[in-house]
Amino acid sequence: MNPIKKAYGYVTRISDGKTQVLVFRHSNAEAGIQIPKGTVKPNEDTYHAVIREIEEETGLSDITVQNLIAEDFWENDDGAIHNRFFYKIAVSSVQDEWDYQPTGGGDEDGLTFHYFWISSIDDVELIRGHGDYLNHVLD
Repeated sequence: MNPIKKAYGYVTRISDGKTQVLVFRHSNAEAGIQIPKGTVKPNEDTYHAVIREIEEETGLSDITVQNLIAEDFWENDDGAIHNRFFYKIAVSSVQDEWDYQPTGGGDEDGLTFHYFWISSIDDVELIRGHGDYLNHVLD
């Protein structure tokens, strides 16, 4: 079985001199607090996939991909192996909080995500695997 490629985005901004990371609460409480991410489409590179996923899941389009932070292999709860690519992304002039209905379709159809910023790895508990490289972007 081939690993499933996933692109993750640590969307960052500077506020009051501190780096913050964008997270969201899913309208399904069991889904936990997450960072934007999604499956890489066939023949799509991970760089373009993370841009597409950020736009579809957050509504943000004025973003700058700064760098690939990490690539790893991770076993999902269902046993599937994910080849994960974590990118650091910068934004400026973004609201402190907002709600957004993702446009990517599929399982997210009809859902609303509530976005907000964190300044520390201790601010929230991210769903399993989403915070694995948070220490690479937060001070």
